Amino acid sequence: MTRILVVEDEQPIREMVRFALEKAGFDVQEAGDAEAALLALAARLPDLVLLDWMLPGMSGIELARRLRREEVTAQLPVILLTARADENDRVHGLDVGADDYVTKPFSPRELVARINAVLRRVQGAGGEGVVEIGGLRLDSASHRVEAGGEPLALAPTEFRLLRFFMTHPDRVYSREQLLDHVWGRSVFVEERTVDVHIRRLRKALSAAGCDRLVQTVRGAGYRFSARP
Repeated sequence: MTRILVVEDEQPIREMVRFALEKAGFDVQEAGDAEAALLALAARLPDLVLLDWMLPGMSGIELARRLRREEVTAQLPVILLTARADENDRVHGLDVGADDYVTKPFSPRELVARINAVLRRVQGAGGEGVVEIGGLRLDSASHRVEAGGEPLALAPTEFRLLRFFMTHPDRVYSREQLLDHVWGRSVFVEERTVDVHIRRLRKALSAAGCDRLVQTVRGAGYRFSARP
């Protein structure tokens, strides 16, 4: 059974979310703050974390950053829950490593749909095969990326984006096409989200000098190529 860790300090919201997720067939664990969440994660990793932005003590944003820094949780899917609906806030949430962003108030059906969409994307990134281009080596089976023999830490969305690029090199894709291929046609994602994840992917690749492989084609979209 798919296990979801719900990190939310408001008990009525936790109870509502738990009821909706259990009704949808998920195994749910709750945490009221970041400290309790870290203890739960240390005991057993869930399949996805549903994380409130505004938590007492360490905020949800800070916790998301920490999860992305730690090797054990770097690939863990994270969905942010927040009352902050401003576009800059959504972009900030994606920048720190969230895979999706749900604005309060939300319907239980929408929440379950978004969770299922993220889980489908994560599970769909595990096809067999090893691809090597421009000094990068991506192993889909082990979900690892290396540059010059050194491992690179990528969040789940960046891994899927890189995998698509590396299996379709030297071809330009628009933001809309990348959304269809990497996120899927049925998800609720804005085109600007692509730019956020491209920026995060380049940042992850820059440590190995491979950010140059992800190229912007002005007025058209993005291309992955070892050619200048």
